Amino acid sequence: MTRNRWMILAMAPLFAVLLLFEVLPLLAVVASSFSRGGAWSLGNYAELIASGYHRNAYVTSAWLSVLTTVIGMGLALPICRLLQRVPDGVQTMILTYSNIGANFTGFPLAFAFIIMFGLSGSFTLLLKAAGLIEDLNIYSIGGLVLVYSYFQICLGILVIFPSLSAITVEIEEAARLLGVSRLTFWRRIGLPILAPSLIGAAVLLFANAMGTYATAFALAGGNATLVTIHIGELVAGDVFSDPNLADALSMILVVTLVVPILVEQLWFKRRGRHAS
Repeated sequence: MTRNRWMILAMAPLFAVLLLFEVLPLLAVVASSFSRGGAWSLGNYAELIASGYHRNAYVTSAWLSVLTTVIGMGLALPICRLLQRVPDGVQTMILTYSNIGANFTGFPLAFAFIIMFGLSGSFTLLLKAAGLIEDLNIYSIGGLVLVYSYFQICLGILVIFPSLSAITVEIEEAARLLGVSRLTFWRRIGLPILAPSLIGAAVLLFANAMGTYATAFALAGGNATLVTIHIGELVAGDVFSDPNLADALSMILVVTLVVPILVEQLWFKRRGRHAS
């Protein structure tokens, strides 16, 4: 009993940080989202649902997140598979770079891509000189797809690579001895084994893209019709400032990010019960 008390006491600072920086701010946002004109109301949510401007921002953010998640997963999985076959030194180097790339976001990442792929960027000029492109607009939705895909692939490598250890050499050799082709192996054995990890990774990548703000704002500014940029405009805008509406939009974003995680956890929990 004394040991449990000491453990609780030791974790008290962590609980205090979670309370002050996670729970209380979230509760404040929830309360503010239901406030309109100084009174409790659902008006903020009704305005968001009725507004085509905000619906378009939500759809664009979701489309961008889904697309870059597919790109990130589609490239990260084969890269991770190749990493299993390279020497440990090369493997460590690529994983280290992926770790840096996954965390290198915001204004520095946008600035780096502007230097490389901007109107007078180094790679843009090289591609034009080679006759491969005529124009490249990094400040458009297409530019956001390029930049988002960069850190999505890096994050996907970090998340997926550890899960590949579930496919052991013994499993592959047994399938090979039974005459199973490579395509059939991955369709019937490999992907089902990795399914929980891959779905979890996809949810994480989607949430990562959906919640990105600084990179999109630095690259496209107010030209990008995204939920996070609309929230920033409603909080700090000079003309359309409406913090309560911003909080309501933030809560819709939170629900969008939390629901897939909960569905994933409940689905795999139920699947585990049926399997047992």
